[in-house]
Amino acid sequence: MDISSFTDTFDEWIDAALEWVGDNGESLFDYVRWVLEGLYDGIIWLLELPPFYVVAIVVALVGWRLVNAWFAILSGLALMLCFSMGLWSETMSTLALVLTATVLALAIGIPIGIAAGFFTALDRFMEPGLDLIQTLPPYIYLLPAIALLGYGPATALIATVVVAMPPAIRLTSLGIRMTPKAFIELGEASGITPSQMFFKIRLPFALPSIMAGINQSLMMAFGMVVIAGIVGSGGLGETIYGAIRTLDIATSINGAIAIVVLTMVLDRITQSAARLGTGRWHERCRAR
Repeated sequence: MDISSFTDTFDEWIDAALEWVGDNGESLFDYVRWVLEGLYDGIIWLLELPPFYVVAIVVALVGWRLVNAWFAILSGLALMLCFSMGLWSETMSTLALVLTATVLALAIGIPIGIAAGFFTALDRFMEPGLDLIQTLPPYIYLLPAIALLGYGPATALIATVVVAMPPAIRLTSLGIRMTPKAFIELGEASGITPSQMFFKIRLPFALPSIMAGINQSLMMAFGMVVIAGIVGSGGLGETIYGAIRTLDIATSINGAIAIVVLTMVLDRITQSAARLGTGRWHERCRAR
């Protein structure tokens, strides 16, 4: 069998398998789509419920508390800019998509990363898969999701979750493995339980790495939501994609500015929250 024949046969197998999964799991995928879109719509409703200036003030206050006064002023003004460009609804839709996908990615990735940190064989087994996920073009993840879930936010969420998980898994696993052996031996000599070993020794040392994974997952999610605009995800990604199709340069630039605003604001806030949370956790552990 030559290479072309093998490729054609392999493609036929993939198509047949995807068609079989779609036909036999239709009710399951409909339920998954209903849950994902319901969660997404709920977060959008919460974000769009207050007036735009209330959201901007809340973000500014959070920025002032976690970063500094200059960042608070600039973040509030930047969000006002998104409103003045007529992209407030799209900005909130993008924020809802990013938050939903990031929370789902962390809910899956952090437990897997903890397990990989404890079991070296699992970590080695997953390493090629994580490399593959981070190497393949992001568009690849949209195709099977479209076949199983159709166009819409659910497909964008699934693809974004897949892209956002690897950093959380890698850095959580790394953080668990970084616990100094001297502290582990000290805990064992003290007779603490496995749960106490995890929460009082391993987790405090792993927390900075875990928080870095959360931040990286968030950034990966932002990178994917723009691409996901081609599947009707809504938000700024769809706005930019539509502007590109119609050669509307001004709208595409406005959408890009709004994406940059959201990314920078959330990046700085999550980094500062990570530093603050890590410091408080360590103080609490020392107090105990």
